[in-house]
Amino acid sequence: MKRLSKVKIQWSSNFAYAVGLIATDGNLSKDGRHLNFTSKDKELIVTFKKCLDIKNKIGRKTREKSKIKKYFQVQFGDRNFYDFLLSIGLKPAKSKILGKLKLPKKYFADFLRGCIDGDGNIDIHSHPESRHPQLRIRLNSASIDFINWVKGEITELVKPAGGWIDHYSGVYILNYGKSDTIKLLNFMYYHKVKSYLGRKYKTAKKFLGE
Repeated sequence: MKRLSKVKIQWSSNFAYAVGLIATDGNLSKDGRHLNFTSKDKELIVTFKKCLDIKNKIGRKTREKSKIKKYFQVQFGDRNFYDFLLSIGLKPAKSKILGKLKLPKKYFADFLRGCIDGDGNIDIHSHPESRHPQLRIRLNSASIDFINWVKGEITELVKPAGGWIDHYSGVYILNYGKSDTIKLLNFMYYHKVKSYLGRKYKTAKKFLGE
């Protein structure tokens, strides 16, 4: 008997963006069927649902020792989609063991945008000495293999001048300075891009077309 799927397994910009969100802020249950995506941003949960065309309700949850349910989440079961995610390299309890993923290079920009929206940031801050505004994009992960793979793909597809990896408290942080960040923003937020987190796009928009 053929197993029914909630998610249509077909690469597209929205599908790749959702996979990027799962790779960073998602979780595959050890039961081989259920998936969870959690975020502080309800907008991101709504976008995730639209990208995968799922109708499950949005719930609330706590994290760590907090009793306040300040996180939003969506959970659903889909064995076919779960198996597909395993086949491209995602894993249960993936945070420290995630590595290279198998996805079409055509959709890497969308996947990367999902990763940045899930567990990265785009910020402008003042240089501690010159006080000049500094633009930076960063991606966080507990897995150095995943960070190295993402950095390698960016090097091949975007050809930045630099990029470096920091390590703090068990988290690896992939960083790019201003000129490379502008390249990356124009790569990820291409013309007529469909799916993104509004507040990060608002920052990126100032640099598009440069």
